[in-house]
Amino acid sequence: MIQVDLNSDLGESFGSYKIGMDEAVLPLVTSANIACGFHAGDPAVMQKTVQMALASGTAIGAHPGLPDLVGFGRRKMEVSPEDAYCMVVYQVGALAAFVKSAGGRLQHVKPHGALFNMAAKDARLADAIAAAVHDVDDRLILYGLSGSELVKAAGRAGIRSASEVFADRSYQPDGSLTPRSRAGAMIEDEEASIAQVLSMVVKHEVRTLSGEVIPVQADTLCVHGDGPKALMFSQRIRTALAEAGVGIKASGEFIR
Repeated sequence: MIQVDLNSDLGESFGSYKIGMDEAVLPLVTSANIACGFHAGDPAVMQKTVQMALASGTAIGAHPGLPDLVGFGRRKMEVSPEDAYCMVVYQVGALAAFVKSAGGRLQHVKPHGALFNMAAKDARLADAIAAAVHDVDDRLILYGLSGSELVKAAGRAGIRSASEVFADRSYQPDGSLTPRSRAGAMIEDEEASIAQVLSMVVKHEVRTLSGEVIPVQADTLCVHGDGPKALMFSQRIRTALAEAGVGIKASGEFIR
């Protein structure tokens, strides 16, 4: 049976600013990527989101990003591999402490936003992130864009990886995501998005924004939980996958 993990970026509220519908999204996904305070989140939000994830039986991952609250971690920054290593250790360690204090265990690490996309193409940056994950806990799974340097770096570091695909993002011929600044970066039509999901998960291929069909590996599928239709869309994706005979499980249950 084909199996896939459904993940969502959560815990992105900050202080009095509420973002997303975390409590409602958690039961619909199998893995939660919880912000660690650099691009979003704060200690209280981290603690609360960890507790909600454990209560819902959702596997927990750290979602480290660049130190850019104003830009939500989506703006590129010049960071050295050494800086990236320290930032990832710092953030993963903080979230791991909240998880441990609540009686759980961290499953994975998924870099956020610009850090994720930069590491998809920069091997030195990817190696630094993978080394940081390995050094914090070599049992952790590193999530990276399918076919990216981040997935390759996990192999070099001797840790497990999960190749990630996106339900609502368009792709470029090199396998990268279309930058959000470009037209067509987001797939707005739900039917088109679900068709893309089934193609990636079942057929292991995706049609790019310019029309080419390229191969992808889909271990984990990102469904964003902060849109107005996020709940209904997440449920529709689950239903479509189930009808296609796809098993939905947290990555830690099938990634070896």
